Amino acid sequence: MSTYLLVHGAWHSGEIWQRVTPLITGAGHRAFAPSLTGHGDRSHLLGPEVGLYTHVDDIVQVITDQNLWNVVLVGHSYAGLIISSVAARVPERIGHLVYLDAMDPKDGQSAIDIIPAAQLLIDHAAETGEPWRLAPLPEQPDNLFGVTDPADRAWLRTILSDESVLCFQQPVRLGNTTADIPRTYIHCTTGAPPDSRNRPPAQADSAPTQVWELPTGHDCMVTMPAELTDLLLKLA
Repeated sequence: MSTYLLVHGAWHSGEIWQRVTPLITGAGHRAFAPSLTGHGDRSHLLGPEVGLYTHVDDIVQVITDQNLWNVVLVGHSYAGLIISSVAARVPERIGHLVYLDAMDPKDGQSAIDIIPAAQLLIDHAAETGEPWRLAPLPEQPDNLFGVTDPADRAWLRTILSDESVLCFQQPVRLGNTTADIPRTYIHCTTGAPPDSRNRPPAQADSAPTQVWELPTGHDCMVTMPAELTDLLLKLA
């Protein structure tokens, strides 16, 4: 039995994984999908003081409170910064890191460093009465975070909530403690590839970096949950 800890990205909540977690547990494994501070059932906790470090603390607390070991730690999008930071905090607890269409930071980088266009969102927020608050990315005519089905888009709108500017501004603190943890990258290939897809050419032991692709949009846990789960179960 393996333990999967699924970390949602910015503006989302743990509910985004509801099509994946039953498939993981149905295969005989454990799956945890908490909502980060300021999201889902914790949305009332959002404030200007909530940042990347808050979310790192959230996930470290889940790992320690649940006494989790050899964790397959999956980070979607912005949560690539979170899982990298968590692995630096508790490397002995992490068995595998999975970057799911996610940012892959170097030590000292923030989300803005990886995707400079995020600064435009912050500049826009600065012109409002709550300059610390970032609304979700606007819906496109044909998709919302890569989700195209009208019913799925309507459901996704119900779980999206605002994000704090500090999440994009705080830099990761990594050191060299995560170098020996195996990594897998899963890229969603539909739509323009994000700037965050740079990846190291090899693992620390010189083995090739494992990269898988899903032919869908960014929120693949909504659009291709079975296919995503099949990939994750290869790491069990």
